[in-house]
Amino acid sequence: MDAWAWILIAVAIVLVAALFVAAAMRQRRTTMLHQQFGPEYERAVQERDDRREAEADLRTRQKERDRLDIRPITQAARARFAADWREIQERFVDQPSNAVVAADGLVYQVMAERGYPMENFEAQAKLISVDHPAVVENYRVAHRVCELAQTDQASTEDLREALLRYRSLFDELLQPDDAGRPVETERQPQREANASDHKHSTQRGTR
Repeated sequence: MDAWAWILIAVAIVLVAALFVAAAMRQRRTTMLHQQFGPEYERAVQERDDRREAEADLRTRQKERDRLDIRPITQAARARFAADWREIQERFVDQPSNAVVAADGLVYQVMAERGYPMENFEAQAKLISVDHPAVVENYRVAHRVCELAQTDQASTEDLREALLRYRSLFDELLQPDDAGRPVETERQPQREANASDHKHSTQRGTR
């Protein structure tokens, strides 16, 4: 066989090997992104309708997040925010719309305290998705309900669900570290709501 033929075979082998390595690297990146972002990965793919564009967007989020100095909440601030949440929870009984708007503001304060930039909601949600991918969709849904609440277009059940969704992110943001342990601000949200409802009903029954 002529030398040029061997050269072509060698080049073909190198190209096939390079394509194989590139495909393996892409698959590895995909797997890592899927593991990191979980449901947010699928949401990004559906939103972009293109896997490569979605993955590029997720990598951009990660790079932007890495440039930030995200701080843990101090013990004093954690106690203060937890007390604020309990007040919001109690307020929900008589003023559900007001309580949900207040919850949105409180989550905003906690994010600012931790060091997230607060220019606009979409940017916030994307950065939150890097650290808290499992609950960022809760934040989006709750925020939409909050916007409806400000014009009295949200039902009481929508408001209750929004408060619980805010709570899921609030708990994660208040973690003393990034170990993934939920914060015990008092009790679980549904138990709090039930306790508040019972207390309110009891007070009315005594009047």
